[in-house]
Amino acid sequence: MAIFEGAGVALITPFHPNGDVNYEKLEELLEEQVAGGTDAIITCGTTGESSTMSHEEHLDVVRFTCGVVKQRVPVIAGTGSNSTREAIYLSTQAQEAGADGLLVVTPYYNKATQNGLAAHYKAIADSVKIPVLLYHIPGRTGVTMKPETMVKLCREVDNIVGVKEASGNFSAIAEAMNLSDGCLDLYSGNDDQIVPVLSLGGKGVISVLSNVAPRQAHDICESYFRGDVTKSCRLQLEAVPLINALFCEVNPIPVKAAMNLMGKQVGPLRMPLTQMEPQNQERLAKAMRGYGIL
Repeated sequence: MAIFEGAGVALITPFHPNGDVNYEKLEELLEEQVAGGTDAIITCGTTGESSTMSHEEHLDVVRFTCGVVKQRVPVIAGTGSNSTREAIYLSTQAQEAGADGLLVVTPYYNKATQNGLAAHYKAIADSVKIPVLLYHIPGRTGVTMKPETMVKLCREVDNIVGVKEASGNFSAIAEAMNLSDGCLDLYSGNDDQIVPVLSLGGKGVISVLSNVAPRQAHDICESYFRGDVTKSCRLQLEAVPLINALFCEVNPIPVKAAMNLMGKQVGPLRMPLTQMEPQNQERLAKAMRGYGIL
């Protein structure tokens, strides 16, 4: 059984003006997401600025998130690293904190071979009992995981169950799904590609859009699953201008700007990420108005 089906939010981490995690605001966002129909919470991923968190902060956010959500929807913790030892530590601690699953990005910078990727993921999965999703985003990591490697891991390691695919390479995605014979749960990592991924047998999306439009992201998936592909496609296309604006600068710069424009007061980014350029903020505000969320 899949960890979740539908739209899981890749949740931002709110900060106080001094850069500390704003737990009061985080609780508010979590409650809004659950009430808004989000199908899973993904915490401490790329959108959550995990790359600028200490291990202590990272795990505190996971614990806090699990404590607030209280199993109303699955909580999936980002626990990837380019160090296998570090990823194992974060993964075991996230399991202990109550996470229902893990999202583990391909190791970055070292550029492991396919054998190295397989060994890395197997070591992490063997250290925990909860399900693991591979996270394939070569544009950020500089590493491409072959379809054969994904399928081999899902077939041979019991608790490696699927992949968040953000490569945008539909030929490779189709090849993986063809090879998998149902052993791989596929999630879109790109909000503008939800329906195409669902059409290849996907289970849903791990979504940045859901931070500002949780019900709409959920409905794209729900309509597809109900068999109303026409509605699902319409909802997907209606969201494209906003999605493009949410990625006109590197994530999560625009989505945090969007949430602050909505009055959510999620605070600043951590450096080296910086405030959105004024012309791009104008573009974002226009797209939000066009989508009816501002």
